[in-house]
Amino acid sequence: MARSASVPGESRGTPPGDLVDEAATAKAVVDTRGVVTEWSEGAHRLLGYPASEVVGRPGAALLADKLPPDLVSSLPTLPRWSGAATLLHREGHPLTVHLLAHLRQNDGAGSDWLLLTAAGRLGTSPKDDAFLRRSFTQSTCTTALYDTGLRLVFANADMERVIGLPEEAMRGLRVSEIVHHPQADRAEQAMRRALDTGERQDLQVSLHLAGHDRPSVWTVSLAPVRAEDGRAQGVLLSAHDMTEQHLARQRLALVNEASRRIGSTLDLVRTAQELADVAVPGLADFVTVDLLPSIDDGDDPPTGSPRGPVRLRRVAHQSVLEGCPEAVVPNGTVAVYPDKSTAAECLALGRPLIQQVTGEAMEHVLRQTPERGERMRRFGFHSVLAVPMRARGLTLGVATFSRHRNPEPFEEDDLLLGQEITDRAGLCIDNARRFTRERTTSLTLQSSLLPQQLPEQSALEIASRYLPASTQAGVGGDWFDVIPLSGARVALVVGDVVGHGIQASATMGRLRTAVRTLADVDLPPDELLTHLDDLVGHLAAGADGTGDIGATCLYAVYDPVSRRCSLARAGHPVPALLTPDGQVEYLDVPAGLPLGLGGLPFEAVERELPEGSVLALYTDGLVEAGSRDIDDGMDALLHTLRTSGTSLEGTCDAVLRTMLTERPADDVALLVARTHALDTFHVASWDVPPDTAAVAVARKNACRQLAEWGLDACAFVTELVVSELVTNAIRHAEPPIQLRLIYDRSLICEVSDGSTTAPHMRRARTYDEGGRGLLLVAQTCRSWGARHTSDGKVIWAEQALP
Repeated sequence: MARSASVPGESRGTPPGDLVDEAATAKAVVDTRGVVTEWSEGAHRLLGYPASEVVGRPGAALLADKLPPDLVSSLPTLPRWSGAATLLHREGHPLTVHLLAHLRQNDGAGSDWLLLTAAGRLGTSPKDDAFLRRSFTQSTCTTALYDTGLRLVFANADMERVIGLPEEAMRGLRVSEIVHHPQADRAEQAMRRALDTGERQDLQVSLHLAGHDRPSVWTVSLAPVRAEDGRAQGVLLSAHDMTEQHLARQRLALVNEASRRIGSTLDLVRTAQELADVAVPGLADFVTVDLLPSIDDGDDPPTGSPRGPVRLRRVAHQSVLEGCPEAVVPNGTVAVYPDKSTAAECLALGRPLIQQVTGEAMEHVLRQTPERGERMRRFGFHSVLAVPMRARGLTLGVATFSRHRNPEPFEEDDLLLGQEITDRAGLCIDNARRFTRERTTSLTLQSSLLPQQLPEQSALEIASRYLPASTQAGVGGDWFDVIPLSGARVALVVGDVVGHGIQASATMGRLRTAVRTLADVDLPPDELLTHLDDLVGHLAAGADGTGDIGATCLYAVYDPVSRRCSLARAGHPVPALLTPDGQVEYLDVPAGLPLGLGGLPFEAVERELPEGSVLALYTDGLVEAGSRDIDDGMDALLHTLRTSGTSLEGTCDAVLRTMLTERPADDVALLVARTHALDTFHVASWDVPPDTAAVAVARKNACRQLAEWGLDACAFVTELVVSELVTNAIRHAEPPIQLRLIYDRSLICEVSDGSTTAPHMRRARTYDEGGRGLLLVAQTCRSWGARHTSDGKVIWAEQALP
């Protein structure tokens, strides 16, 4: 029998008020030696033996017949056994029962068999028929039973709800008589096949049921009901409403179609028309695409959201009606949209907008723009969705989706779908706009995609240079970045996308954004490059045959507390190091494959750097310039670093002057960094025992340290942060636990532990006693987060200094 808190061998009655009669099941437990170890009251009731006469004795004594030898030999390999067995009653007569046996593993203490059978089989009665009928009627599945004449016999409550008729009104009628729709005839044909073949029939139907606001999609299962002799007595219909799933698949199909069709060329007008064509009729009955006039004139659109009446140029429109009779503004024409119009309001808000065309709204449109209002009234516009078209932070125009034939109003899912395809079209239109004036804007665009100013941080002193190629091929794909990380650490990135032009620029922008996103979650260099490699692979797979996408990248993370630098590279040139004693070398970092090739992991190395060391990161255009051999170029770079002096700006100028005697044929990016270290005065750490009493000690240590630093104004918030992070580590993590404070440009509190499980904020309910700690940390600190280490994790919170 099943194990419980009772003493083995003792039976246990049903507790008062318990709805489950445990004694109705006969249970026994037999160990692997065949000895009975437990015996239930139900077993006593079935065979007449009390537990005292059975427990501790061989179970085979209870068998009227021996078990077959093949069954005995196979039992150790079976997780479960079921079959008939003849047992011996205490009074001497045999009793045949159906046994169910489960093999149980007992937490390292071996195994045993749990044997079960009903102590008293339930019979059938008129009450059972009523019980079964109620179960059928109250089933949450839409179900109905039909006879061999395909006429309804029973319908459950959910079928009554769906059809909108009581069972009495439907009984004796066929499906085609209950639901007047061609799909009903199709269902009857499937029912007939189920009766004729004896096989279940499955089909999907789409129909508009009476009493429902919209069409619905159903999956219908038609199973023949057979008598004991196998004859078909009827058909059981089970239906499931799949409308939402069907709509979701349609939306996904439309998104896929948009990704395939929109942006097939770098022609602005054609891209806008592709957006309109894709959206009709899947999303809307009438679509217009209007852009700010400055877009078509070749200028950058103004930043921010346009306010008040807005001038827009119609670029494209499409309709379910031939000739687009709903259109008031011809393509290529500039029109003014009043400040309360859907398009103008959408642009002013800077977000998608759904408006239902009520009588009051129609009167307003008629007053502001009579011709537009008259067309809307004539064609029966009832719902409008406007989506601002944006790309790279710029507002390009607006796409307006309208419905007049589709009776369903726009909903939130439609808004998300419209935004998805409009965002894609916006990016393609912006690419087309940039392509048309690439010769005059290439330098500006190159500059805008690089850091406009380097972030403030104490770990590294930085200088950089970016020199575009001399060719007119377009924007290059070289980039660099400096990314502050948690714990006063800093990441240095240098990358190079294959090729030039808009494709290389777009890929570079995506990779730079991806690196920043991955750096925000504090991935180590080798893992970050792995994720970046996956992204390039996805970009290459979606390149639509326009060319391969490849890139190289070097990612380094420097920690000013430990003075250790971790580096990994993906086919990128190795970095150069100049130490304070004047020694120069190339760091031995495993090369790795370029991004996009996949297949092999990346490998990171770690190097402790003396304070004042200079790291030089660069792209291949620097050492491969002109006809110089790459080895000569790398030797020249080391020599220039050794002799360039102490100024980083001067070092950059000297490197470019020495390495590039003429305008380079490839882009050049150079990033030079001098390391600094945080001394022991700026860093304090304490080991924390895994005891909640240590939280108060940790707070006192932190406050004492703040007083030494003259940061008493930070004591309140720091105490709160220390309490929450240390308490969480003690309660939910594993030793060793350590608290560390770092006094840098901000005050950083870190708690490390031996667990790899990261915390997350949750919304605490009104009466919850916990769950608000991390929310308080997030509200009182400038930022917080978690990063994984080789032996656990670090939770950190950063405060601005007073």
